[in-house]
Amino acid sequence: MVCSEAGEVYSRKLASFVEKRLKSERTASIWTSTLQRTILTAYPIIGFPKIQWRALDEINAGVCDGMTYDEVKKNKPEEYESRRKDKLRYRYPRGESYLDVIQRLEPVIIELERQRAPVVVIAHQAVLRSLYAYFADKPLEEVPKIEIPLHTIIEIKMGVTGVEEKRYKLMDAVNPTAEV
Repeated sequence: MVCSEAGEVYSRKLASFVEKRLKSERTASIWTSTLQRTILTAYPIIGFPKIQWRALDEINAGVCDGMTYDEVKKNKPEEYESRRKDKLRYRYPRGESYLDVIQRLEPVIIELERQRAPVVVIAHQAVLRSLYAYFADKPLEEVPKIEIPLHTIIEIKMGVTGVEEKRYKLMDAVNPTAEV
C-alpha cells in the first residue's frame, strides 16, 4: 500500500517539521499505529525511534470496514442511523465503539504520561479524538465530535496550570472520500 500523493507530501512536510522542531530533543520518539498509512507517514522522519502500537490502530469498523459513510448509509441504513444517533456508544457489528477505543488506549495514555521527552503520535481520527479529549480534559460525550483537522500538528504540553495547545497546519487538506 502506498500513501496518496497528498499523503506523501504531508509525510515529507511532517518530517521536516519534526526534525527542525525536535533537533535538540534526541530522546523524542515517534509512535504510530500498526497500519501502513501511519507507518508510511512516519517513514521520512529520521533520527528518532519509531514505536508501533496496535492500540493506536483506527476504530475497527467491523462489517463496514473500507466503506465510505455514503456506502454505509446506502447499504446498511440501520447501522448508519444507529451510529448517527449515538456515535460514542455505537459499536459496529464485529467492530468497535468509541468507548472501546478509549478503553484500549489506556496503556498508551499511561505510557504517554510517563514520558519526559516529546512524543509524536501519528494515528487516526477516532484515536486522536480520544487522546486529545483525555489530555485536554474534554467531556466523554464530546469525543466523537472533536475536530482533528487533516495535515495539522496539534502540540500539547502539560503545564502546572493545565494544558497548553498549539496547532500547526502543514498543508491544506485535500477532499478525500471519508471512510468509516
